[in-house]
Amino acid sequence: MKSKASFLAACGLSNEDKLLVARIDDMIRAVEKSFSPKFSGFLAVGEAALAERFLEYMGLRSGNEYLFWGGFEGAERVILGLFPGIFPDTFPENFSEESERRQQFPLRIVKFGGRMTGTLSHRDYLGAVMSLGIERSLTGDIICREECAYAVLSPAAAELAVNGITKIGRVGVKCAYSPSEDKIERNDSFKEINCTVPSMRLDCIISEAVGVSRSKAAGLIRSGAVSVNHRAAESVSENVNEGDVLSVRGCGRFILAETDGRTKKDRLKIVIKKYL
Repeated sequence: MKSKASFLAACGLSNEDKLLVARIDDMIRAVEKSFSPKFSGFLAVGEAALAERFLEYMGLRSGNEYLFWGGFEGAERVILGLFPGIFPDTFPENFSEESERRQQFPLRIVKFGGRMTGTLSHRDYLGAVMSLGIERSLTGDIICREECAYAVLSPAAAELAVNGITKIGRVGVKCAYSPSEDKIERNDSFKEINCTVPSMRLDCIISEAVGVSRSKAAGLIRSGAVSVNHRAAESVSENVNEGDVLSVRGCGRFILAETDGRTKKDRLKIVIKKYL
């Protein structure tokens, strides 16, 4: 029988990851007992990936019994919501399960405006929020634009921000709840790397992403400096898939954006994007 104990025994996780799994297991039991939704704090990408592995292992159904949501499509920091299972034939007419459940997530979006907001960075906004005593688990993504910025927060954190932030550094700002009509999306910048590789092995991809030999790439992986989808890489020979996010300590973060056939010499053509 699958359980938290058997999952932990099979995975070899860090103590921090074990605590996360234990918290999610407690949420599962709470939903079963109360037959009502339960929500986590905001999870980083790696935490969400581990949470989903555990939920899949335990046999929960994505979209029915659990859902991740961070306030807008493509959010990196997300809340895990666990729900009592609902069978499709019991849905009311015109019922959109995922849309309805997103409305239940405990989050609010605040908007920072002001004449000089374009001079502020993600770090500036995060620092202002954290200075109010708000824990990181209560803060989601922060999206900076030239004319404004948005922060996804827990309801309590949002209230503190709206009432408590009038200046960031020397820049005066107005913090208010974001209008529902504002469209929020990620605005990451990338450097594109077009290259060819003999295979989709991790050491081949890291070699091209970082610009080092395969032997040096293998050394980075074995030293624990490389993660795939925010989990420490386990083998130089594991395969990388389109859409995987790669992090290399000291070198940055990358995404395998595209695979595009083979060359005449039978090498794989790929596109790697480096986050700037």
